[in-house]
Amino acid sequence: MNRSRFGELEVLACAPEGEAHPVPLLFVHGAYTAAWCWQEHFMPWFAKAGFSSYAVSLSGHGQSRQRSQLDSYSISDYVNDLAEVAAALPVTPALIGHSMGGMVVQKYLEQADAPAAVLMASVPPQGLWSSAVGLMFRKPALLADLNQLLEGGLANASTLHDALFHKPVPPDDMRRYLRASQPESHRAIWDMTLFNLPMRSRMAATPLLVLGAEHDQLIPPAEVRSTGSSYGVEVEIFDDMGHAMMLEDGWEPVAERIRDWLNETLSD
Repeated sequence: MNRSRFGELEVLACAPEGEAHPVPLLFVHGAYTAAWCWQEHFMPWFAKAGFSSYAVSLSGHGQSRQRSQLDSYSISDYVNDLAEVAAALPVTPALIGHSMGGMVVQKYLEQADAPAAVLMASVPPQGLWSSAVGLMFRKPALLADLNQLLEGGLANASTLHDALFHKPVPPDDMRRYLRASQPESHRAIWDMTLFNLPMRSRMAATPLLVLGAEHDQLIPPAEVRSTGSSYGVEVEIFDDMGHAMMLEDGWEPVAERIRDWLNETLSD
């Protein structure tokens, strides 16, 4: 795994040992996290599957630019980050976005094309409002703790587990994830809730794979199905999983489904 700079952005890279697939992958993380969430499992796995894999830490995240200015960043700024990295790659990448990263991918496709895009537990094109209201009734304590993290407070392990996972997680891993979590931009959260939702009529006709998790507390299966309905594609819901589909025990079938779909889609 290599860490490099694309301008002021942190980008992780993982290359296959042999000949690489002609289309690289660019992973886009969700809120409260950074590129590191992809290097645990997905990036080395996809490198072994023959794909050159890259993951960007959006502005204000990880080791990317101006962490102190996090609250100034909008979803449009994150889209510009994605465009900056995609343009720097030798070949236009396929995009894989998780949660907020899925929203960033949708907004990016308003201004650019991609050979394929995967939306994992993505914020739906209708925005976060329905999810937030549902969480307020289902898990009010979790919503309160997420708001505390948004304000720069510390999350606790039980909150992080409820937000991201369904199955037990080894304590050492939970401690690492907790240390790596961070606040999110208020501006970006409001953009995803009301103010900068995808305009489907402007989006490129990019092949889409829409995936969700059975026990996702943040983007429940109903919201994933709403995304699929909006774009006219079938959705796939993975059993016995929570929101962090790239980290949860049992992530391999998710990776395998994405690999198989990419191989089929990119060969057309």
